[in-house]
Amino acid sequence: MNQSYQPARGRSFFEVDFDQTPFTLAWEVTRACGLACLHCRAEANPVRNPAELTTDEAYGLIDQVVDLGKPILIVTGGDPLMRPDIYELIDYAVGRDLRVALSPSVTGKLTRQALERAKTAGTHMLHLSLDGSTADIHDRFRGVRGAYNRTIARMRDAAELDLLLQVGTTVSRHNLDDLQRIGRRVAEIGATVWTVFFLVPTGRGQARDMLNAAEHEQVFHWLYEYSRQAPFHIRTIAAQHYRRVVIESERRARASAADQSAPPRWEYTGTGFSARVQKHASALRGVNDGNGFAFVSHVGDVYPSGFLQLNAGNVREQTLSQIYRQSPIFRALRDPTLLKGKCGTCEYRAVCGGSRARAYALTGDYLAPDPTCVYIPGPVQVAV
Repeated sequence: MNQSYQPARGRSFFEVDFDQTPFTLAWEVTRACGLACLHCRAEANPVRNPAELTTDEAYGLIDQVVDLGKPILIVTGGDPLMRPDIYELIDYAVGRDLRVALSPSVTGKLTRQALERAKTAGTHMLHLSLDGSTADIHDRFRGVRGAYNRTIARMRDAAELDLLLQVGTTVSRHNLDDLQRIGRRVAEIGATVWTVFFLVPTGRGQARDMLNAAEHEQVFHWLYEYSRQAPFHIRTIAAQHYRRVVIESERRARASAADQSAPPRWEYTGTGFSARVQKHASALRGVNDGNGFAFVSHVGDVYPSGFLQLNAGNVREQTLSQIYRQSPIFRALRDPTLLKGKCGTCEYRAVCGGSRARAYALTGDYLAPDPTCVYIPGPVQVAV
C-alpha cells in the first residue's frame, strides 16, 4: 500500500481547515434507482422525486461547492444516471475545477457508452459496487438477477477506457466469509481503490445484518495485513476505528525496525485520515461525519453524512457554506470534547471519534460512543 497516497489535488488532511471546508462532499443527485439493495441507505425506488433540485438549482449547488472550498465531489444516488442532465452537471463541475467521482448503480443504463460519456464529461474516478465474489452472493445482495455479470462487464470496460476504478463493498453478515475472495476479484479487475463500507443500520440496512464489535476488530486486523500486499489502495467507510488499528500496527512495526537510532519521523495518509509523528510532536486527524465530510440530498437537505440523516438545513434556504460552517449539528460534530463515554476519553478521538452515524442509529444519540468498538481507551495524549 502506498502510504503517501493523497486523494485530493495537492492537499493533505492537515492543510484543509475542516471548520471551513469539508475534504469530501457527496451529492445525492436523485434517489431514483432500478435496484433493490438490501442495505440501501436511500431506500431508493424507481421513480424520480419531482422535488429534486432542478438543473438550474443543481448548477447553483455546484457553484456553492466551489465557494465552500472545492472539496472532492462525489456524485451519487440512488442512481445518478436516472437524471438526464447528469453528464452536463459533471461537465459543469469539472469546468469549475472540481474533482468529480461518479457512483452509478449497475443497471441497464450503465452501458459502455455511458462510461465513455462520463469520461468525456471529466469524471475523475468511477465507483462501482461489488458485494460478493459470485453472482449468487452479489445478486442476492443487490436484489436483481444479472447484476453481478453486468458489474464485472462494466468494470472491464472502465479498465479499457482507462478510467480510475474504485470498487465498493459493504461488509455485512451476507458476505463476511466472502471478503478474501472479493479482494482477489478486485485485484483481478485491476481497481485502483477498494472501498470497504461497514454496514450502518439506516434506510434498508438492518442491525441484525451488522457485524458485532469483535467481528469489526477481526476484519480491521485482516484488512490491515491485506493492505500491506494488495495491488490497490484500501479505504474504509463508517469504520473510523480502523484507523486506530492501522496507527498501532504501524507504530509496532517501526518499534521493531532494525534501526532504532533515530526518533520516529513518518506520516501515514489513507482511509480518511492522516497520522504524523515527528521528533517532538504527534498529530492525528481524521474525516468523520460532519467533520471534513458533508452530504447533500436530492432535494437539497444537508446532512453530516449519508448515513447520519440529521437535517442541518437546505440549500434552497441557506448557502452550503452557512450550513456546513454554522449549523449547531456540524459544529458539535467538529468538537471532540463533546463526545460521550469512552469515545470522549479516547486518545484516538481526534483521528477516530467513532462512527457518529452508527452511534445515532443504535442509540439515538449522535455523540454517544460507537457500540461497535472493542477498544478500552487510555489517557488522552493527543492534542485535539
